[in-house]
Amino acid sequence: MTRQLRSLALALLTLAAVCSNGILSGPAGAATPTVGTTSQILHFAVHIGPGQTETCDVLGDVFTPAGASAAHRVPSLLTTNGFGGSYSDQIGLAKEFASEGYVVLTYSGLGFGNSGCPITLDDPLYDGEAASQLVSFLGGENGIAFADAAHKTAIGGLNDVIHDAVDHLGHADQFDPRVGMIGGSYGGEIQFAAASVDPRIDTIVPFITWNNLAYSLAPNDASASPSEADYTPGVVKSSWALLFSADGVLDGLASAKVDPARLVGCPNFATWVCPSLLFGGALGYPYPAMVANLEHASVTTYTSSVHIPTLLLQGENDTLFNLNEAIANYQALQTQGTPVDMIWQSWGHSDSTPAPGEIDLGNPDPTTQYETLRIVLWFDHYLKGLSVPTGPGFAYFRDWISYKGNASPAYASAPSFPTGTERSFYLSGGGQLAAAADQVTHSTQALVTPGAGLPTSVAPPDAIGGAVPTLAGLPETNLPGTAATWESAPLLAPLEVVGPPRLTITVQAPSAAVSQLSGPAGQLTVFAKLYDVAPNGTATLIHGLVAPARIPNVNQPVTITLPAIVHQFGVGHRLEIEVAGGDINYRGGNLPTPVIITTGSSSQVLTVPVVAP
Repeated sequence: MTRQLRSLALALLTLAAVCSNGILSGPAGAATPTVGTTSQILHFAVHIGPGQTETCDVLGDVFTPAGASAAHRVPSLLTTNGFGGSYSDQIGLAKEFASEGYVVLTYSGLGFGNSGCPITLDDPLYDGEAASQLVSFLGGENGIAFADAAHKTAIGGLNDVIHDAVDHLGHADQFDPRVGMIGGSYGGEIQFAAASVDPRIDTIVPFITWNNLAYSLAPNDASASPSEADYTPGVVKSSWALLFSADGVLDGLASAKVDPARLVGCPNFATWVCPSLLFGGALGYPYPAMVANLEHASVTTYTSSVHIPTLLLQGENDTLFNLNEAIANYQALQTQGTPVDMIWQSWGHSDSTPAPGEIDLGNPDPTTQYETLRIVLWFDHYLKGLSVPTGPGFAYFRDWISYKGNASPAYASAPSFPTGTERSFYLSGGGQLAAAADQVTHSTQALVTPGAGLPTSVAPPDAIGGAVPTLAGLPETNLPGTAATWESAPLLAPLEVVGPPRLTITVQAPSAAVSQLSGPAGQLTVFAKLYDVAPNGTATLIHGLVAPARIPNVNQPVTITLPAIVHQFGVGHRLEIEVAGGDINYRGGNLPTPVIITTGSSSQVLTVPVVAP
């Protein structure tokens, strides 16, 4: 696409997103892809860990656009796979951006796709340092690339990538390429890790990734003091943890011939991972050293080292890394003055198929795909230096909007997040959600949480439900006596929710008031869930999202922040909030606990962030 077409296309996309009824077709014409792109599979010797004393072989593929040379240098991109994948997963992106005039290096992350060394969960000292050395190769440094896994036949560093005079800390480096990064999930967090250790990286575009891996795998959505002394461990997300553990081990077994040493100890993982899994699976919560290790591999601990323009893309259908993770990244970067925009897309780990016209990772096309166009413009602006708009500060996909082909009409936008206002519904008698505080009446509801972490619901497991259509359609059903619910009156007008709902409740749990003195094992664990109830009575758990809460002190009110959603409750529909004693996707509380929730005060409230239809 030409610079003028891109500017016009994005202006139209932005206008269509602001106007909820706007209709937009793609740009008038498509640029002819650059022909003659070449690729070369290479091995890279990288040195990682404290003191960089461990050497690993990394497998990758370099795509070079036609015409790139020492006399005609171009910008570059670095990309890697999601968990369990390989460099080949990114070839669609690599080909597209090579056709756009970028040198692209796609590589298999450590422990995956015939790259050596164990999985370290995108730890900056390991995965970040490995990526940094690939940046040096793009910048022209020799002694990194080889034609063989034994690192005998050297391949020189590239000489066709634009060099920057200084990095983002103002330091000059002989091997400083103009380079951005792109990738999703595990290949998203690596961008933060690499940027935190290498100020030569110029911009990043992470998809569907995490802010805090301790929250991702063992969230606690109950509010608590931020001090370490009052930290309350979360609730282990058992279905996802089991899937990724098995996936990592199987990947190690499949590639054992490359680096058999990585199967010693904790197979294909850093040594601390296996004890953490055993402890978390047995007791349902992470111990302090496990939390420290997970957070060390999370941008939440090193955001202050990331100061380059960042485009966040996060999935509305994602029970692994939900939208709250992107919110945390967005707000942390924004607070420190880092340029950051955010897109909430339809797809994520729980439904990995983008809506038509969002993006096709195997065949990206900026002329017909909203997200692809946003990414191309972002890189054109920050890597090519073109005066093209990068789009609205915040955009989100609305699945209730009709569109054909290009999904941009389904996107709304705002200058920044959050957007809109808040609306409150009050827990009231008879299982009602009252629309006003003065309508609240008195009543009680009781539930029991089971012991030994057992679930109380029957529903598709998160980690595989989205991939198995017969499971994805199964409704969630709670066992009798294990949940309390409150339901609003039928809505007289559509209610569009954009952001994280919050539930504030007060519970009576005398046995937990005693057992909580023993620590996390004795604390009450409940699960908050928001449903859309259709006029025919069918209740749908919105995107399968659940908010686990390990309540540190049952003698005080607790606020539970649910995962953010983008959802329209239609006319005649009802909101239903549920507090359940267990969930099939989590390892719940250890002790059976009777719980009573008494209404009659306006302090027990469901708050939802809403925007005007």
